Amino acid sequence: MKAAVIYKYGIIEQNPLTIVNIDLREPYENEILVKVEACGVCHTDLHIVEGDLKAPSLPIIPGHQIVGRIVRVGEHIKEFRVGQRVGIPWVHEFCGKCRFCKRGNQNLCDYIKFTGFHTNGGFAEYILAKGTALYPLPENIDPVKFAPVLCGGVIGYRALKLAGVKNGERLGLVGFGSSAHIVLQIAIIKGIDVYVFSRSEEHRKHAESLGAKWTGTIGDKIDTKLDAIIVFAPVGSLMVESLKYLDKGGTLVSAGIHMSDLPAFSYDLIYYERKILSTANSTPDDVKEMIEIALSNRIEIAVTTYRLEEINLALKDIKYSKINGSAVITFD
Repeated sequence: MKAAVIYKYGIIEQNPLTIVNIDLREPYENEILVKVEACGVCHTDLHIVEGDLKAPSLPIIPGHQIVGRIVRVGEHIKEFRVGQRVGIPWVHEFCGKCRFCKRGNQNLCDYIKFTGFHTNGGFAEYILAKGTALYPLPENIDPVKFAPVLCGGVIGYRALKLAGVKNGERLGLVGFGSSAHIVLQIAIIKGIDVYVFSRSEEHRKHAESLGAKWTGTIGDKIDTKLDAIIVFAPVGSLMVESLKYLDKGGTLVSAGIHMSDLPAFSYDLIYYERKILSTANSTPDDVKEMIEIALSNRIEIAVTTYRLEEINLALKDIKYSKINGSAVITFD
């Protein structure tokens, strides 16, 4: 199969992903072989490629927002069948036995493994995965537009749940890329007013077209305080600046897996029972609920498509905010 592989970390301008041909093996007894139809490109992939997040070992194939079809199943696999369309998100495997798994926090599992980080991911024509990584999808979806739901949608949805914002309340989104443009639409469906902060004029226009109540940049004045804010941009100083917009008792949520250090800030910014939370991975329930939301509502997923050979370009475009919505690798 053809795949995009990291052999050595490097800034994306150095084109660190190499396109190679790899021998494809049969699945082990507890594995499933999936032919990839589309794979979303995530900011986390950029962090992995550039070495901000170092995989346990190299080489590795990144990519963790995958839609595909099953072509082989291991002999111990009973719940999936050949020909079935499935989605594969960031969480590849969890133990199901540790104290976190037992209480429904599989996202915090002591033995968790991630797609495209611990195991080879979806920047390839095929992927081998465990049953814990697969979620059934219907035939009538567009694989290209649905792929971003499996990480951008799922992580954003978990962040929205952690934010605890309700109908009639006010939510801020800081940074407006793949995840945020999905979260904005879910929030509006729930009757929440959304305020979007982005340095990109093009992204602000996109947010307005999707129904944002207000758009601007961090530092601009708004006429109200916000009940919750989700920060998607991986910049610690933006967390601190966001606190200035937060109402009493409000919640600030970081949606990223990696962020630069938070600078020192005044205690006054978190007084009045303001809360700061991080979003860590997702649970199977998060994935199932997000899939159902996407299937049951008219959520517009904006995508820019790339061939596998253009993966370095896709990551550069994400790094420099050159696209609206999501980048997706497509396969013939």
